[in-house]
Amino acid sequence: MKSCLIVIDAQESFRHRPYFDDRLANDYLAAQNALIDGFAAAGAPIVRVFHVDGPTVAGNPFAVESGHVRPIEGLAAFDATASFTKSRHSALVGTGLDVWLTRQRIERVTISGIRTEQCCETTARHASDLGWQVDYVTDATLTFDMVQPDGRPLSAADIRARTATVLDGRFATVCGVERALERLLDGPQAAQ
Repeated sequence: MKSCLIVIDAQESFRHRPYFDDRLANDYLAAQNALIDGFAAAGAPIVRVFHVDGPTVAGNPFAVESGHVRPIEGLAAFDATASFTKSRHSALVGTGLDVWLTRQRIERVTISGIRTEQCCETTARHASDLGWQVDYVTDATLTFDMVQPDGRPLSAADIRARTATVLDGRFATVCGVERALERLLDGPQAAQ
């Protein structure tokens, strides 16, 4: 089965948000880099997706004008097979990624990046609904602590657990880096 790694929004923009947590980012980057290295070693395609939205001023870290729409510091350097820019949560809305995946005869997408419950989860659900098999690599996604509408805290760990629970078996196979790389090498991908 031909697989593709999608690295969603792993960009410096997040470091310029008040909720950014270096400790969480370091754990994420170790997992994300291992996933990138494994896909690169297997010769499997790796797609880079950046998020860009307004206002288009230097003070907005998600505007190109800020200079922060670039790989997050600490991310392994890799030659992206394809790169896309999005302005919606799903990397499959308005980017052409869906067309590219179809033309490349990709059957399974492996989802990783920033944020776990937002752009990564939305892309996983969307990809599943469009017919791709989805591997969702929880430890290769990053999110941050949040506050619930009633004012109670919600930890990043709880957000990751919730996301894994609602995706697994419905929209994706939820797995860690090691299992995702095993699944990559299980099929004919290694021979392609």
